[in-house]
Amino acid sequence: MKRLFTSMAACLLTSAAVFADAPAGYYSSLDGKSGESLKNQLHDIIAPHTQLTYSSLWNYFPQTDAYPEQVNGKLIVWDMYSDNWNTLKYFYYGGTRGLNREHSVPKSWWGNSGSSNSDIEKFLAGTDLMHLFPSDGPANSAKSNYPLGVVDVSTFSNGVSTVGYPVTGQGGGSSRVFEPDDEYKGDFARVYFYMATCYQDYTWKYTYMFIDKSSSYLSLKPWAYNMLLEWAREDPVSQKEIDRNDAVYRIQGNRNPFVDDPMLMEYIWGNRQGQTYAADHPTGDPELISPVQDSELDFGEVAIGSSQHVDLLVKGVNLTGSISVTIYRDDAAMFKAQVKTIPASNANTADGYKLRITYTPTAIGEHKTRLVVSDGGLTGSVGVSLKASCLAVPSLSQLTANPATDVTDSGYHASWSEAPETIDYYVLTRTVYSGSTATTTQLQIDETSCDFDDLHAGETHTYSVQSSRLGYLSVASNVVTVTASGVTGVEGDKRLVVASYPDGVVRIICSEKLANLRVYDAQGRIVEHLPVVEPNQLITLPLGVYIITVDGMTHPVKVVVRK
Repeated sequence: MKRLFTSMAACLLTSAAVFADAPAGYYSSLDGKSGESLKNQLHDIIAPHTQLTYSSLWNYFPQTDAYPEQVNGKLIVWDMYSDNWNTLKYFYYGGTRGLNREHSVPKSWWGNSGSSNSDIEKFLAGTDLMHLFPSDGPANSAKSNYPLGVVDVSTFSNGVSTVGYPVTGQGGGSSRVFEPDDEYKGDFARVYFYMATCYQDYTWKYTYMFIDKSSSYLSLKPWAYNMLLEWAREDPVSQKEIDRNDAVYRIQGNRNPFVDDPMLMEYIWGNRQGQTYAADHPTGDPELISPVQDSELDFGEVAIGSSQHVDLLVKGVNLTGSISVTIYRDDAAMFKAQVKTIPASNANTADGYKLRITYTPTAIGEHKTRLVVSDGGLTGSVGVSLKASCLAVPSLSQLTANPATDVTDSGYHASWSEAPETIDYYVLTRTVYSGSTATTTQLQIDETSCDFDDLHAGETHTYSVQSSRLGYLSVASNVVTVTASGVTGVEGDKRLVVASYPDGVVRIICSEKLANLRVYDAQGRIVEHLPVVEPNQLITLPLGVYIITVDGMTHPVKVVVRK
């Protein structure tokens, strides 16, 4: 959804105006720094922050990504990936149908594909709201894990998001790039500058744009930061970004300095490299930088009998004594802080102090309480609302994995049935058989399909799918087998597909009766012969690998029968 209202005028801000919005002393340590030391100090300021839970993100998006104009009295989603007003997406508790929680910097780039909430939360970047946005599902799928870039020849476009082959010199080795709309190029650029600073100590599995700090303190490849600089200059900071930066700060306790002061990017990557940075800043009085007064910490949805942990960043400047932590009112008994006092020496550090708070519900329903931080020389206290929802242990239906489609010599399209109940995401379990090696991976997917482009000659792939809700998984679906010659042999003549289910059950999927179905074992021996096979007929085979043929087929079918 583009910026359609006229009051949201973009403006390039000066440091003096910017730092008026940041808390006193927040950027004071930048004064006199340049180059690598400047970037390192920025990292020390913004890296410590409260880690959110993945399941709670939908509850924060109405604060960070709501369109400023309501429709029918409801908040609608500000989607930077599509401009589809025909199917307006409203916020509701727990999410909004058709949208994804999109990592603008793909989570697979730092080596974790994330098969569960806990996997995502192993990395602070996994739930960092600064780069997480609600996203149109089809656009997110087309974007995949491609880097940002300028598209030369497009393979996907919805008028806002474009995916395709990059112009010469871009892409970092990726076959395709994702190009956002001009309205949002600066937004994405400043988010990427933030990520290159906040997570400069990460080891990058995919180095399309990012590089390890040991290679360069700049953390970005030259083609990448030069493109991002151009985008940021042409699309200056807007009120949307300012409001979102403030909202994220209230929630997780850190800021995007490249929104607060757009000139910082020039001192690190741009035309002021090597120059000394200076900013006006008040000093002296004790102040709590995080948490922010009247902020809210949402533990999301938790099944009864389970617990959820959230680490709240407690960080101050010039504190003169220990910080006191108190939880009281309403459902206080279900929330527990790890400690009741925090030494000033811990809270005054660059990293602050991570206070672990645990929610252990004893009854189904909505629960809330209030946490108060006081003392330490502060004038008054700072209150934080704690909220959570306790639900019954979910009952999840078994899904059906569909035969793969669009099979080529290098890829295929996997899909499955939609869960009839509310879920958090799908978990796709995929095994790649190559020679004597079998490699199994799990992927977290928000939609009911996924495209793969890593199929090679001589390989066999299998996949099954489960739904996940509140940390619980459904029973695994049937297993689908794919070979490079087609979907288990269907590429040549489109007549037969074979699906493998648990306990040795194999379904013969065809549109008409077929003659003389023969099943061969790995030694080439016939273990089953059916003169006639009906559509969707089931047979049972021992565990193993088999080749199936019928009269008139161009390619044999390979199926793996597993427990």
